[in-house]
Amino acid sequence: MGYLVGQVAGFAGVTVRTLHHYDAIGLLVPSKRSHAGHRRYSDADLERLQRILFYRELGFPLDEVAALLDDPDADPQEHLRRLHADLTARIEKLQKMAAAVEHAMEARRMGIDLTPEERFEVFGDRDPAQYEEETEQRWGHTEAYAESRRRAASYTKQDWQRIKAEMDDWQQRYAAVVAAGEPASGETAMDLAEEHRQHISRWYFEVPYEMHRCFADMYVSDERFTAYYDGLQPGFAAHLRQAILANAERRTARV
Repeated sequence: MGYLVGQVAGFAGVTVRTLHHYDAIGLLVPSKRSHAGHRRYSDADLERLQRILFYRELGFPLDEVAALLDDPDADPQEHLRRLHADLTARIEKLQKMAAAVEHAMEARRMGIDLTPEERFEVFGDRDPAQYEEETEQRWGHTEAYAESRRRAASYTKQDWQRIKAEMDDWQQRYAAVVAAGEPASGETAMDLAEEHRQHISRWYFEVPYEMHRCFADMYVSDERFTAYYDGLQPGFAAHLRQAILANAERRTARV
């Protein structure tokens, strides 16, 4: 009889709305429908969905994904081999970038023009500069790092106070969501995840959704970030990761 749309959404970690959209544009049309008109997906449909999601993770727009999948001369095994190689290289590169730019963001929050007294007046007993040498060695040549430094150099003490106040407020609101047991895929958590992405883009450097996904993975793979976030509220880091991934899926599915 095939799989229902809700089952497929659960298997693939996407929303039902995304599957409806893929059906509407002809990218993934279910093989069958029930007498009542309900979508029924076959194993072949699931295989096609997997390939769609691979290409989406690589940043291909939907029209290009459709063209790649519907190429009559394409070899499915060769597709998978190429995707695996591309994904492996992309993951390694973006994980390094995500870690480096996040550390750069922390380091540059101190502000080049602040005196030591002003730095600790703004940031208290935290010391973002502890990552600066590591960051510059690993990623000092990147555009994101250069952009972060350029912006930070122009910020005044009042700018840094505003940045910190915004992040403190965001952290308190997100911690409350976690404490209340609200789902990471809920509207509130996803909206806060989007606010997090926009905060970094506004003050430091542009963060596309693909990079934001890498930040999300880093928050649970790097014990320093996990310890920091979970110190605000137990389970914060893992919850935030899921919310960032859900928000990225929600936003990119509209493209």
